[in-house]
Amino acid sequence: MPIPKNYSSPIRLLAKDKAFNQLQRWIIDGTLEPGEQIYDSEISKALGISRTPIREALQLLAVQGFIEMLPGKETRVTRIKKEDVLKIYPPLASLHALAAEEAAKVITAEQIETLKEMTNEYERLIDHQEQFKAMESDEKFHNFIVELTDNPYITDFSSILQLHIRRFKFVFLKRDLILVKESLKEHRAMIQAFEDHHEEKAASIMKQNWLRPMKEVYHFLVGKNES
Repeated sequence: MPIPKNYSSPIRLLAKDKAFNQLQRWIIDGTLEPGEQIYDSEISKALGISRTPIREALQLLAVQGFIEMLPGKETRVTRIKKEDVLKIYPPLASLHALAAEEAAKVITAEQIETLKEMTNEYERLIDHQEQFKAMESDEKFHNFIVELTDNPYITDFSSILQLHIRRFKFVFLKRDLILVKESLKEHRAMIQAFEDHHEEKAASIMKQNWLRPMKEVYHFLVGKNES
C-alpha cells in the first residue's frame, strides 16, 4: 500500500504534542498571562522545537479558545472575562450531573471505596493548604465518576470545559479555603448518594458542586473588575 501523501512522521507529532501540552499548561497556570502576546520564535527557542509544530499547536489552542490568532498581526492569550464563567460552568455541571446519575446505577462497592480514599486525600491536601495538589485531587474525583459512565461523548465534551475552568481556579486558589471545605462536604454527600444508588440525589449534588463555585468565582471577578 502506498504511503499517504499527507502522512506526518511520529517525531513531528511528538513535537507538536509537546508544544501543545506545554503552552496549554502555561496558559492555564498563568505563566502566560491573559492578553499576553505570543511569539512563535520565542516559544520555539524555549522548547527547542521548530516553529512549524509550534504554529500547529497554536492553531489547536485557538480552536479550544485559549488563544486568539489575528492572521498577519498577532497571537495573544485570551483574556478571562466574567461572562465566560456563566457560559462554561453550567454545561459542565449538566454533563457531570448526567455522569453522576449514570454512575449511581452501576457503581460498585469497590469503586465507592476508591472515591472515599480520594476524598480523604483531598481533605488532607486542604488541611495542609496544598492548593494546587488539592485542585488536582478534586479533578481526579470528578474524572473517576465520569469514567464510570463509559461514555466517550461525556468524557470528550467535558474535558475541554474543565481545562477552561482550571484557569478560573488558578485565579481563585489563593482565597480562603473555607470555600473548598464546602466542596469536600459535597463530595462526601455524593458518595452517600452513590452508596444508596440514589440517581437523582447524586446528580443534584454533583450539579451543586459545580454551580456553587461558579457563583463564587463570578462574584470574585466582578469585584476585581470594579476595584
